[in-house]
Amino acid sequence: MSVRRLSEFVDDRPVFRDVIGVLTSWDDNGLTVEPRSGGPVTFPEKLLVAGKVVPLFPARRAELPAATPVELQRTAGRGWPGVEQEALGEWTLRAAAGFTQRANSVQALGDPGTPLPAALAAVRAWYAARGLPALVEVITPGTADDLRPLLGPPRSPTQVRTAPLAALARTGTGHGRVRLARTAGEDWMSLYGKLSEDPAAREAARRVLHGGPSVWFATVPGAPGQPPLAIGRCVIDGPWACFGAIEVQPYARRAGLATTVMAVLAARAAEEGASGAYLQVEAENDGAGALYDGLGFTTSHTYHYALLPQE
Repeated sequence: MSVRRLSEFVDDRPVFRDVIGVLTSWDDNGLTVEPRSGGPVTFPEKLLVAGKVVPLFPARRAELPAATPVELQRTAGRGWPGVEQEALGEWTLRAAAGFTQRANSVQALGDPGTPLPAALAAVRAWYAARGLPALVEVITPGTADDLRPLLGPPRSPTQVRTAPLAALARTGTGHGRVRLARTAGEDWMSLYGKLSEDPAAREAARRVLHGGPSVWFATVPGAPGQPPLAIGRCVIDGPWACFGAIEVQPYARRAGLATTVMAVLAARAAEEGASGAYLQVEAENDGAGALYDGLGFTTSHTYHYALLPQE
C-alpha cells in the first residue's frame, strides 16, 4: 500500500513523505511499512496522514534461473535451517528437536573433507549426542553413488518443483484479502499443521519457520474472532523464492485461496528481485500435486530421507 506521513516542519510548514510497500504491523508501537527496497519504515500513528491500497507489483517475465539440483537443494537448506547446524566439509549437519526431517538430517552434498567411513562415524555421533536418528537427505541426482548402498530404505519421497515467478504472481483473485507479515503470529500458527505439543519442538518450529534470508508469512483472515482461512510462507534467496506451509481450512477449500496466497507471496518475491519459484511436495500428495501442475510447476529433481544404520 501507499502511506503518507508527516515527516517534519520547515518554516512552520508541514513536509509529507510517502512510502510504498507492505504494511506489516499497526499497533501501539505505530506503523511499520516494508518498502520495495531498503529497510522497514516505522513511525507513530499520530503522524499518519493517509493511506491507500495499490495494485500488486507487476512481476516482469523472466526465464527460470539456472540451477543444478545440488544448487537448488542448498538454497532450500538455507530457507529451512536447523536450529543447530554444523559443517562437515561440504556436508551440513542439521538438528531442530525433531521438528521435520528436513531440519533434522544431514545434507550430504559434495566432499565431507574426510574419508567416507570417518564422515559417517561423525554423523552418527553428532545425532546420537542429540538423541536423534541419523537421517541422510538423498538427492536424485546429486547424492554420491558410494553413499547410497550404505543407507536404509527410502522415506518420504519428495518432488522439488520449479516455475517462473512472474506467471505465478498473476494468478488468483481477491489479492487484497491477504495480509503479509515478517513474523508468524498466533493466528498463523493455529492453522499450521506440523506443530507438536512438546514445548521444545514448538520453539524449534518457530525458529525454523523464521529462519532464512528473507521470510514472509501470508494470512487470509477469517471472520472476526475466527481463525484464518488460509496461510502460506515464502523465503526469498537471490533469484529464488521458496513456497511452503500452504494451508487452507477444510471448509474453505476449492475456492482458490491457496492460489491467491501464493500469488501475493510471489508478487512480494518479485519486488525483491526473484524470478524463479520452487516448492517441495511429497510424491504421494496427489491433491497438492494437481494444484501445482495447474500453476505451471514442473519437477526439477527428487529427494528422500534414509536412515544411516548403526555400525
